[in-house]
Amino acid sequence: METEKIKETIHMISDENLDVRTITMGISLLDCIDSDSTVACEKIYQKITTKAKHLVEVGRQIEVEYGIPIINKRISVTPIAIIAAASSDKDYFKYAKTLDKAAKNLGVNFIGGFSALVQKGYQTGDLKLIRSLPRVLAETDLVCASVNIGSTRSGINMDAVAEMGKIIKQASERSFMTNTKMVVFCNAVEDNPFMAGAFHGVGERDTVINVGVSGPGVVKHALEEVKGEPIDVVAETIKKTAFKVTRMGQLVGTIAAERLGVPFGIVDLSLAPTPAVGDSVAQILEEIGLEQVGTHGTTAALALLNDAVKKGGIMACSQVGGLSGAFIPVSEDAGMIAGVNSGSLNIEKLEAMTAVCSVGLDMIAVPGKTPAETIAAMIADEAAIGMINNKTTAVRVLPIQGKDVGDTVEFGGLLGHAPVMAVNAASSAAMIQRGGLIPAPIHSFKN
Repeated sequence: METEKIKETIHMISDENLDVRTITMGISLLDCIDSDSTVACEKIYQKITTKAKHLVEVGRQIEVEYGIPIINKRISVTPIAIIAAASSDKDYFKYAKTLDKAAKNLGVNFIGGFSALVQKGYQTGDLKLIRSLPRVLAETDLVCASVNIGSTRSGINMDAVAEMGKIIKQASERSFMTNTKMVVFCNAVEDNPFMAGAFHGVGERDTVINVGVSGPGVVKHALEEVKGEPIDVVAETIKKTAFKVTRMGQLVGTIAAERLGVPFGIVDLSLAPTPAVGDSVAQILEEIGLEQVGTHGTTAALALLNDAVKKGGIMACSQVGGLSGAFIPVSEDAGMIAGVNSGSLNIEKLEAMTAVCSVGLDMIAVPGKTPAETIAAMIADEAAIGMINNKTTAVRVLPIQGKDVGDTVEFGGLLGHAPVMAVNAASSAAMIQRGGLIPAPIHSFKN
């Protein structure tokens, strides 16, 4: 029996694109706070390079010993707006350069946590960090940023929503790649191992290992074996497959944590697609019975997929966390790209799908001429879905200067390529310019 399981796992890895997408070490920087930013940055650099000294080495060891691909080794840190608030610096570029230097020294793929939590308003340093984002994203290589602008408990900070619309627009004018490294959240979680939105929450332990697994190809292959079966059989098949994938993630996380001498945190069992053939969430939905993703029934199929993945993961591991579900980034998913190119998938349908999946409008290229207020309104819509449904939603929208609807932009690597999508031309400016706070929904009052 064990031999059969081993053979099955080998097949999933070699033929179905199963991998551990990331092992992410979360590191608290609360003990690095200092009113002198030079001293604080030195503490930050020393702590990160000490704690994560062997992260890449251990990841490679596990790959060799167990034959399990670990695509990314990453670091997340305490939101820098909290750490840098004690200093009198006018911007926090120095902190970003320190993170970038540490990440390069260690050989990790990315470092996340150049972040601010402003769901109910700004504190000292939040605006400084937010306004430094265009420069930081353009002039660092490995630093990822996030801003949480709303939550079910707090409502939506519309001043921050308007500000982020401007920031995304400004960042896009520096380089079309800048906004690929930034996410705007509602209900951001503290233990997310996936970039660009990872940060190490203040409620987390000093240092922890979180793992993100992924296996869209494995799920699609499993569904090919139940063609024509009732929908409840489809759900059960997805659940059993997610169980197997999560077990693998737990194994890798446990071993990595033990070898690094830090606690094991969570497994994030999100189905994260890549541009590789057969590694698509959209194609899972089509295997369920849709002619093409975006047609009627897409939201229902995605809801089924997301729920079954979570159920299977929770049965496999008691420490499931992060975002855990199905990601629907356009540029990273060959099936999503095909849906956009054929006209069956548009931004409005993607927004509807985000009500039942993990995260939200992700890696979506829009015309460079899109107004900042329109981008802000897209953020507000996604935040409203997250706030009302008590789930994490996010926006990673990419205005591409000099490009218009129908053009294509190449991001490269795991980020793939994206067709530039049409945006509703009617203005939302008057609403966005109001500012203020959208109050928390009535169901937020739970004590």
